[in-house]
Amino acid sequence: MDIQGAAPAPREIDTSGLPMDQAQALVLDELRALTERAEPFAAILLMPAPPEGRTPAASVSASVSASVSASVSVSVSAPVSASGTSTAERVQALKMIRPGLTALCRGLAFVAPADIPAERAAAIHSGEQLWGCPTMATQDVTAARAWAGARVGG
Repeated sequence: MDIQGAAPAPREIDTSGLPMDQAQALVLDELRALTERAEPFAAILLMPAPPEGRTPAASVSASVSASVSASVSVSVSAPVSASGTSTAERVQALKMIRPGLTALCRGLAFVAPADIPAERAAAIHSGEQLWGCPTMATQDVTAARAWAGARVGG
């Protein structure tokens, strides 16, 4: 029940149990839907753990936020993921929604597992340049919720 004039509560997008490619697609779909509402918002992104056996470099392209940033500066290596979308398609999707994120997103809080590689953590921290809105990264979901809530005045 939103009270007229009150900012909506931050949207929590839980990708923690999904394979990386499905997590990427879900995040982009959810953010697209939020921008299409044409109302200010903040979101909390619960990130998946890196896949077993991944090297740190491979994990960069595998994470939700790092995948998009890495593919901007690194050549596309995986043509199509199990979710049916290529890295190039995910980059294009982000480019399409970025103006809406810049205009409407008050903040994206990334909640990452403790065991993510340093390269992936660095990509998450460079998020404002990538996503076009304020970002924060933490391992503490409570801190993420508080930060996102403060960003929308909640």
